[in-house]
Amino acid sequence: MGWLVRDGEVLASLEVADSPRHRARGLLGRDGFDGALLIPRTRSVHSFGMRFDLDVAFLDADRRVIKIVALPRNRVTAPVWSARSVVEAQAGSFHDWGLRCGDELDVR
Repeated sequence: MGWLVRDGEVLASLEVADSPRHRARGLLGRDGFDGALLIPRTRSVHSFGMRFDLDVAFLDADRRVIKIVALPRNRVTAPVWSARSVVEAQAGSFHDWGLRCGDELDVR
């Protein structure tokens, strides 16, 4: 566990999917999620089997947000080839955090 930070401001608690098992499970099986999930080495995600819609931010190698997608349940994103990781959160979270393309995120 850690924190997702932008310009010194904590946006949310953070889980990092750093094992194959955690990457495969992601947010499946949860009824909601108060926080963010960072998935390293990812260019596309899906929401098949999810119980809630997602906000998805694609990050470049510097953890700068390069694309934001609202992902309904049972869908898949197109690959973002310049992405190096993805942040997932429950739909509406990015609006609440004021997250925008160009924001540089930090993990603490």
